[in-house]
Amino acid sequence: MDFSLTEEQRLLQESVQRFVQDSYSFEQRRTLMAQPDGFSRDTWAQFAEMGWLALPFEEADGGLGGGPVDTLVMLEALGEGLVVEPLMATVLLAGRALACGGDEAQKARWLAPVLEGRLLAALAAYERRGRHTPGWVETRAARIGERWRLDGEKAAVLHGECADLLLVSARTAGSPGEPKGISLFAVPADSDGLSRTPWQTIDGLRACELTLEAVMLPADALIGEQDAGLALIEAVLDEAAAAQCAEAVGAMAALTRITAEYLRQRKQFGQPLAAFQVLQHRIADMFMETERSRSLAVLAALHARSEDVATRQRAVSAAKVQAGRSGRFVGQQAVQLHGGIGISDELSVGHYFKRLTALDARLGSADWHLARFAAQPTRG
Repeated sequence: MDFSLTEEQRLLQESVQRFVQDSYSFEQRRTLMAQPDGFSRDTWAQFAEMGWLALPFEEADGGLGGGPVDTLVMLEALGEGLVVEPLMATVLLAGRALACGGDEAQKARWLAPVLEGRLLAALAAYERRGRHTPGWVETRAARIGERWRLDGEKAAVLHGECADLLLVSARTAGSPGEPKGISLFAVPADSDGLSRTPWQTIDGLRACELTLEAVMLPADALIGEQDAGLALIEAVLDEAAAAQCAEAVGAMAALTRITAEYLRQRKQFGQPLAAFQVLQHRIADMFMETERSRSLAVLAALHARSEDVATRQRAVSAAKVQAGRSGRFVGQQAVQLHGGIGISDELSVGHYFKRLTALDARLGSADWHLARFAAQPTRG
């Protein structure tokens, strides 16, 4: 199989890499993180202008018609820059949910401004007791006349603090843990009865907990089919997880490059540390772990929109497990090879390590995905 990039993908890769190199230095990133939203609205507008927000969407929806492999190319390059903008939350989670489940009126109302950079959105699919399982939903949605009433709590909503629109999973039938009876609702952030408790993630992003108390919504707030929202949510989460693996690969590649350069410059016993064979082997191991993750990330991207659910889940979970394990190894090696300064806030190494740690936990940990992979039926 040919894994080489097309001409369009190569140009996309060069464009994103050039942006990271010229406009997204480590110091600039630290400045962006100090802003009220934790990122720059001007930078977000640049993302929209360059077409990155529209990349993963069909042309009929106003997108550029890109697929998961194109998203992989973009996310790997952005992963090298440790971006803090809400691309994952707004585009790959909430945006894709609207694209896959919304009707034409909902897409015109919410998806179009997402692609233009005018609307920030977030997906609230997890709850405290559910851990990484989107099928565990205790939040309730009850039909009252022509309206819906939502009550419950959602956990770890990535970039939910600054979102204008929240896509909230709620149970319209059944009990927590049952696959049927889950529906998805579009909840404006200024809705009465909705409150947000913000917090900062270990890698510098923003997130929040949601509390919904008698939140009233119109009938057309329902996204997709009633009681059948879990399949939509799982498909969106898998596609986003595949893209996230590419982001982890970008962070690993950058960290390996930074560490190798440090060993070439740092001297001990009258010669560069890179001259010691045992340290050369450790850099080689970091490189190999990165390549293992890259290979499985490509496989996950190829199956990210597969209609065969078992094939999609196995490919995504395999990539997520490898990214988690490799990310931990590469991050730990980089910190150890840099010594004490490796965990200082002034050096990028510790920030890459934190990002890789957060990516492992986000959208299902390596342990959770390993269990899901093992539960899939084998074919032979």
